[in-house]
Amino acid sequence: MNILFSSTSEIPGRWLPLLEQALPEDRFFLEPRDDIEVALVANPPEGTFARLPNLRMVQSLWMGIDKLLHDPSLPRGVPLARLIDPGMIAAMTETVLAHVLDWHRLHFRYREQQMERVWQQLPQVMAGERTVGILGLGELGSAVALALATLGFRVLGWSRRLRELAGVHYTAELGELLERSDLVVCLLPLTHHTHGILNAEAFAQMPEGACLINVGRGEHVVEKDLREALESRWITHAYLDVFENEPLEMGHPFWRHPSVTLTPHTAALTDPRTAFPKIVANIERLRRGELPEGLVDVVAGY
Repeated sequence: MNILFSSTSEIPGRWLPLLEQALPEDRFFLEPRDDIEVALVANPPEGTFARLPNLRMVQSLWMGIDKLLHDPSLPRGVPLARLIDPGMIAAMTETVLAHVLDWHRLHFRYREQQMERVWQQLPQVMAGERTVGILGLGELGSAVALALATLGFRVLGWSRRLRELAGVHYTAELGELLERSDLVVCLLPLTHHTHGILNAEAFAQMPEGACLINVGRGEHVVEKDLREALESRWITHAYLDVFENEPLEMGHPFWRHPSVTLTPHTAALTDPRTAFPKIVANIERLRRGELPEGLVDVVAGY
């Protein structure tokens, strides 16, 4: 089988030795050809898919596929698989837990006190007295929700499809989740339904003094509305890993905002060492005439 590796973001040298060793009978290429059957992609050059007339499967090297779905050359009749990488799931869980605990244990406040040389113990709340709302209960959201429940937090999840998870309560009403959550974690896919979902109306529904963690997509948050919620102290702190425009502009107010902790889209990076077995498995599934794991519903957008 002829396989294309096409990416403007991922380094082929990190992937190809692993893939070639696992699939010795297949051939890998870095440029489009008429006889390519599988495309492994992450931010491929514009028009790549139009040059692949015999394509049988598109495998994303990332879990997020919103950019791919907006590529006009993406063939609609060809299965598209997003990456389900256990390493990324573990990394995302660690990132969210770190942010939740930073806020829950008031470390963000103690950092402020340290800068002012203030020695003052603050009242502590137990985990069981905090409600963490998870927007999106896919692979990432489910793993995060279960980990938080294990730590004793009250966890409330919201997603399009009902997910039954031990220790996690589910609601089909976004407003209910926002009203009940001390911390809101966004792990939604980016679709036309979720674009701008975290706006002034949403922030007003959250309890005064709540916290926001966005590790989904920058476009989920209306940044102007978040700034206003932070300035009014309605939202006490925001942990932001993704932004509407990346890299974040040098003059963006979030860089120096005292109530924002930002990271440069690093919550869960793809690691070829944990990801390549899933890609190999999907290629073998294609060979057997089966659909890939992580098959994307292009209408739903995830």
